[in-house]
Amino acid sequence: MVESVVDTVYSRTRQNLVVAVLAFAGMGASFMQTILIPIQGRLPELLDAPAADTAWVITATLLASAIAVPIAGKLGDMFGKRRIALVLLAILTVGSIVCALSPDLIWMIVGRALQGMGMGVIPLGIALLRDVVDASRLGTSIALVSATLGVGGALGLPISALVTDRFDWHVLFVFAAVIASISLILVVVAVPVAGTPVGGRVDLIGAFGLSVGLVGLLLAVSQGNTWGWLSTPTLLSAGIGLLALMLLVWYELSTANPLIDVRVSLRPAVLTTNISSVAMGFALFSSSIAFPQLLQVPESAGGLGMELLPASLLLVPSGLAMLAMSPIAGRIQRIAGPKPLLVAGALVLVVAYAVSAFVPLHAWTIAVINAVIGAGVGLGYAAMPALIMGAVPVSETGAANGLNTLMRSFGTTVAAAVVGAILAGASGSDVAGSFQVVFILGLVAAAVSAGVALLIPRARLVRGTPAGDVPADTAVRAAVETVSAR
Repeated sequence: MVESVVDTVYSRTRQNLVVAVLAFAGMGASFMQTILIPIQGRLPELLDAPAADTAWVITATLLASAIAVPIAGKLGDMFGKRRIALVLLAILTVGSIVCALSPDLIWMIVGRALQGMGMGVIPLGIALLRDVVDASRLGTSIALVSATLGVGGALGLPISALVTDRFDWHVLFVFAAVIASISLILVVVAVPVAGTPVGGRVDLIGAFGLSVGLVGLLLAVSQGNTWGWLSTPTLLSAGIGLLALMLLVWYELSTANPLIDVRVSLRPAVLTTNISSVAMGFALFSSSIAFPQLLQVPESAGGLGMELLPASLLLVPSGLAMLAMSPIAGRIQRIAGPKPLLVAGALVLVVAYAVSAFVPLHAWTIAVINAVIGAGVGLGYAAMPALIMGAVPVSETGAANGLNTLMRSFGTTVAAAVVGAILAGASGSDVAGSFQVVFILGLVAAAVSAGVALLIPRARLVRGTPAGDVPADTAVRAAVETVSAR
């Protein structure tokens, strides 16, 4: 009886291959997000355009990603996660090629927007794990895929610095196109068609309302430093965004197949996890912005005066620490569940930021602190998808993961705006004090993340899902887990 049940589940070797492929795809997507961060200040020179215009190279990716991630998650639930993931990887490849061949600023913005649309592959890949991997191994698999996101981001920093110093900077996007195309091929070959698409009609009104709301709100946050926080464009953009999102909630509550199931999103476990995710996203990105600048600011101004490449290499341990924590995170999750994992990750960040704020910093201490932050984020990012998937029906896995990813991204966007404003206003002897303020804000955000995480109701993967929503392959894996436990 047990053997016949086990035979219906994907083989362990096949599962390992799927996890490896999805981890590689996630690492590649996160690499795209960071390759321009080290050279952001040089974009006006490289693109021969004013800084206010070149800022759209970064902003376009942010806006496109924010819109595409939740929509892609819902489409994955409706039409198959693997199918939508392939579409997104194809868009990511095309966007990288457009950037590599871009002759001017306009085409670079177009290519970066396409790359941003491809970011939806990250939560889809995590959601795919629930359809393919045994329930007993799901936590470890989620932790591994989540960790590779940090590895991709960390590797993007030194690779960007090295390529820009020695080659034409467009080579960065040739490299990105190669990674995206390899990911596309690997998903075609190795990832099976799994899960049960629910079908239905695409909620075009909801997609439009979400797009307007997110663009308005994120534009206000990301451009506030440039436009002025109380300027007419900033207030108008924020007002339109908030109004659109409020109307979206009203509409989604009354439609049959909503893009975002508000009732599911308001479940205590989902809502508190998403709020904690916003705070952790802020805590993560505060250090991602502050440490590179602190390392490169001249010593006379209170920094460490390092060159771009060595400064970038000092930040690589953060991604490696996330990867090293993945098996530990999986074990903790199996024993204690994902909630303690998220709380522990946030508390690790609290300690790291406390040291950053109140202990004199040198190059080696920044490397160690950044690695500790990577370990904390690795624990937290491993827990978030598990908490979400344990609290929503299987039919909502992609959409719910997409919304959680959006919440994290919103936290990083707010961090970029706030930290950027603080550091931009620093001058002379105020530089060191400004960095301390940033680290204190990171500490507060991490403490908020931990406090909210303590309020998350406990939920178990698969068993916490309504029985009628569990597809056959997931039900089989649950049966295997139950029989094995006995």
